[in-house]
Amino acid sequence: MECEHCLRFVTSKEAKVEVLPWGPHEWLSRSDLTGAEQIQVVRVTMPPGKSHAFHRHPCMEEVLYYVSGRAEQWVGREKRVMSAGEVAFVPRDEVHGTYNVFDEPVVFLAILSPAKFDGPALVDVSQDEPWRSIRAPAH
Repeated sequence: MECEHCLRFVTSKEAKVEVLPWGPHEWLSRSDLTGAEQIQVVRVTMPPGKSHAFHRHPCMEEVLYYVSGRAEQWVGREKRVMSAGEVAFVPRDEVHGTYNVFDEPVVFLAILSPAKFDGPALVDVSQDEPWRSIRAPAH
């Protein structure tokens, strides 16, 4: 059944904004906004010194596309500094974290699939070993 109130085009004014500890999230596509079932897209602006500490998505794959700035990106135990135009792929249920250790904001798109699923969207593991000892969360 098609969603009558769902958008096909999303302007900046129509994006759903969530303010989270690691920066504002502008939801550009998710099931309650566009009716999407297989994909969701959120633009994240992470200020300097902030992080989305180690976590996993039990039901989703994720692609992180860097728009501007730089960030220390972890996928599993591998770390890379990511810059504009680069991509990190996170397999379903893989531990990952994004840390802005630089002096400027970083902006990236998080593209997650599927948009509809059973179970938790996110599980924080930043206080679990070995993740707690690998990298402390930024504040």
